[in-house]
Amino acid sequence: MIKHNLFAIPGSLRSGSSNHHILKYLATQIPADINYTIYDELALIPPFDPGMDNDTPPESVKHLRELLANVDGVIICTPEYAFGVPGQLKNMLDWLVSSSSLVEKPVALITASLGGEHAHSSLLLTLGALNSHVIDGATLLISFIRSKINADGQIIHQETLKDLNKLLEIFLKAIPA
Repeated sequence: MIKHNLFAIPGSLRSGSSNHHILKYLATQIPADINYTIYDELALIPPFDPGMDNDTPPESVKHLRELLANVDGVIICTPEYAFGVPGQLKNMLDWLVSSSSLVEKPVALITASLGGEHAHSSLLLTLGALNSHVIDGATLLISFIRSKINADGQIIHQETLKDLNKLLEIFLKAIPA
């Protein structure tokens, strides 16, 4: 019997990115009674247009909102691009403002990049504007990520593994039964 549904959103469109590898690693740590889905349709979300944000939004946006309505928690793992949030991730979040899709939804945030502090702080502000429930202790900034993952996408830095496992433990405990 499935206990919870978790939804993981990579901020990178590249399937072999460090962020995808982190989300795939977390998949190996999720208990068997939890359904864990990594969202792979970020590139399908059109540019945000308030004029199209109505009762009949674009199909990809409607689908995303339906997916989010049926999850118990969201994990976002993103890089930082040019000292900011990747455009496609921010665009997706803009589409969620009017739908209330993340209101009070438990969220964990991982920023894994060369630096990452700018995107991390910006995303915390955006998630606050969306009224999501960013779980205390379930945010993690992983700087210099490329030195912590090998060519096969395996996390080789023990402290990073420890931090990811702790984040996941805290996040799972915070999801209502």
